[in-house]
Amino acid sequence: MAASTDQSAVTRAYDRLAAVYDLYQGPMEWLGLAGRRRRLLSRAGGRVLEVGIGTGRNLGYYPPGTRVLGIDVAQRMLERARRRAARNGADLGLERADVQHLPFPDRTFDTVVAACVFCSVPDPVRGLAEVGRVVKPGGRVLLLEHVRPRNRFFGALADALSPITRRLFGFNLNRRTEEHAADAGLRLVEVRRSGIWREMVAGPGTRDGPP
Repeated sequence: MAASTDQSAVTRAYDRLAAVYDLYQGPMEWLGLAGRRRRLLSRAGGRVLEVGIGTGRNLGYYPPGTRVLGIDVAQRMLERARRRAARNGADLGLERADVQHLPFPDRTFDTVVAACVFCSVPDPVRGLAEVGRVVKPGGRVLLLEHVRPRNRFFGALADALSPITRRLFGFNLNRRTEEHAADAGLRLVEVRRSGIWREMVAGPGTRDGPP
């Protein structure tokens, strides 16, 4: 299946699920995802691009004074994020855009954030390379992602179930996002591993200096 067709399917899935997304995401938040968001996003600063902003669940975790531009492929998700920002008084701009083809010049943002995004991107290496392109020298890329289990049995189970979760919900269970980030040319500076979860701090590459 072509990448453009894959992206259309993902967009339709998240538009369809927008109204109930926060409900089915809720249990993961209670089981530790909210704490991971809080810990990682405390590292954000300056002009921030959040890719795959969804319904805006990260908005309450940014440090005061952070200026956030959020993008998403699903218009209905963006509408939910806009309403959440209005309730919270968040400084938020929103655009419909695809992380695989970011409509921004090179070296635009101080921080780029993605939380539970690259499980859904048809070409995750291309998307992560785009993230690296738009972050400034000395900037930070903050990634919070679930990845394929290392356990042989559960890894195989994730492989078997991913076509189903991708078709119904738009995401894969078996992505290797830590490896994909390195393949995309990002420089991983810190990785916090806990089960299937990864909290990653990266930079745009050694040529640009430390994040």
